[in-house]
Amino acid sequence: MDSAQIKRVLSKYYTNLRGWRTNRKIVVIESDDWGSIRMPSKEVYEKCLKAGYPVDQNPYERYDSLASEEDLELLFDLLTSFKDKKGNHPVFTANCVVANPDFKKIREDGFKKYHYELITETFKRYPKHGKNFDLWKQGLAEKIFFPQFHAREHLNVSLFMEALKRGDKDAHWGFNNEMPGSISKGKANSGNNFVEPTRYFSENDKIDKLNIFLEGIDLFEKLFGYVSRSIIPPNYTWTPDFDKPVFEKGVKYLQGTRKMNQPILVNKMLISKHYLGKKNQFGQTYLIRNVFFEPSIFNQKTHTPIERCLSEMTIAFQMKKPVVISSHRLNFIGFIEPTNRDRNLDYLKKLFSSILMRWPDVEFMTSDQLGDLIVA
Repeated sequence: MDSAQIKRVLSKYYTNLRGWRTNRKIVVIESDDWGSIRMPSKEVYEKCLKAGYPVDQNPYERYDSLASEEDLELLFDLLTSFKDKKGNHPVFTANCVVANPDFKKIREDGFKKYHYELITETFKRYPKHGKNFDLWKQGLAEKIFFPQFHAREHLNVSLFMEALKRGDKDAHWGFNNEMPGSISKGKANSGNNFVEPTRYFSENDKIDKLNIFLEGIDLFEKLFGYVSRSIIPPNYTWTPDFDKPVFEKGVKYLQGTRKMNQPILVNKMLISKHYLGKKNQFGQTYLIRNVFFEPSIFNQKTHTPIERCLSEMTIAFQMKKPVVISSHRLNFIGFIEPTNRDRNLDYLKKLFSSILMRWPDVEFMTSDQLGDLIVA
């Protein structure tokens, strides 16, 4: 084991050091970004490469896209093929956006004003996605896909619109190809800075970002018919100043990692630290991700995704902590690259088999079910 591996293992013990404990073997799977557009199609992906945008170097640009009907059906078939000791299937707490940019209206408005469309409209525009919302509701009914709120759209609206107005070439490239922003041309290690919805740069921008987030919570309730009792701040970026407004919307649980990013107005970030079961002044409870199954993101040279996940689960259970697995949507998307989905579903199938064999008393839960248990 090299020094980097030792450091990672020690960090896992540290993550599980404080907070709520249980003797029960609880497993929660939190999966972000459902409903968000990213890379629209294989054709746009190839077009980006030819134009000098190194989208093959960023897993979110390389693999992530709106899940197709086939993507959802294959994932759901896998989830329903496993049960815990109580008869519960593994369930994805599917953290969803509820809208995407309406590129046509923004262009018609001369880039003067931002417009969005609901995800139900986005699904209709994509070629293999028309039944997606019905599939989401089917997954909800079968207790394998439990939508919670992530953001109105996975886009920093003010940053994107300002870039479009000043004629930023990368932003317009993304816009013309119906992407939420773009990585920088020719820069292999650059990320897409336009996909941080809750990052703000002034007091007025902060108010705007909060209003967008609150509108999204309302739209979520209208779409799904229930309040999202947990949220996950996009890109783990959040200010405690937003806690009270979302509490008033019914949010009881704050998903995230031990370290969260807090924007400050000098274009920097502070790091806030949390632990499982910690409460803020409004009684909202923090849920902390302590295990990762991210085969499309992490380098797998030293450990397979299964080995890494099981190792981190072992540490959590040793320390009497529930397992909260982070597993983003891009791991299960084959709309751009089918081999990405097929490989990772095979990993996931083997992972569930290993979990049930190693811990036959495991219990699968959603994020809010875990939250309810903690505060009981």
